[in-house]
Amino acid sequence: MKTDDLIDMLASGPDVAAAAPPGAHWRAASTLGTGLLASVALMAMLLGVRPNLEQLVMLPDFWIKVGFVVCVCLAAWHVSRRLCLPGAQTRALPLLIAMPLLLMWALGAIIVQEAPPEQRAELFWGATWRSCPLLIAMLSLPILAAVLRLMRQLAPTRLRLAGAAAGFAAGAMAALVYCLHCPELAASFVGFWYVLGMLVPTAIGGAIGPKVLAW
Repeated sequence: MKTDDLIDMLASGPDVAAAAPPGAHWRAASTLGTGLLASVALMAMLLGVRPNLEQLVMLPDFWIKVGFVVCVCLAAWHVSRRLCLPGAQTRALPLLIAMPLLLMWALGAIIVQEAPPEQRAELFWGATWRSCPLLIAMLSLPILAAVLRLMRQLAPTRLRLAGAAAGFAAGAMAALVYCLHCPELAASFVGFWYVLGMLVPTAIGGAIGPKVLAW
């Protein structure tokens, strides 16, 4: 039997139990922690923490933004982990990613619709739309390297999809780091420009996944 045939059989066999190898959780924590700390250090050196962060954290909109990004992070990480386990069920994964996005888009649409016409453009474009996606993408690079390194220690079989999932997870975690610097709070801004920033490392991960994650 060829290696590719064996991989296909393991990935599609109904009796295969999806389980992470021993020690995988500790390796994940260590690897992700290193990438996340590198992203925080990059943000602190190049951008800096928002001077009025103490005032921002008192606002409900700030916690809506953070809550949204955290939910996307958790969903993206779960998707990435499942794609590294041959035999894992993946049918519900798109819905898991879509749920926080749809909720944020719905909230943003409601806020824009209820705002006075002269304020609607500002709620969507904000003051940092030109830099926001690029900065999130930049901050995601050390996290993306960490997630891909972790994936190489596991057993992804759909390499392009796994690479894209790694990129989306890295982008979501980078967006969480970027919250410490970003002044924007509008749900319509966060739901579009933050997600656009997450999609940049998603595309990078999908492009390099087949090469980086090959067994």
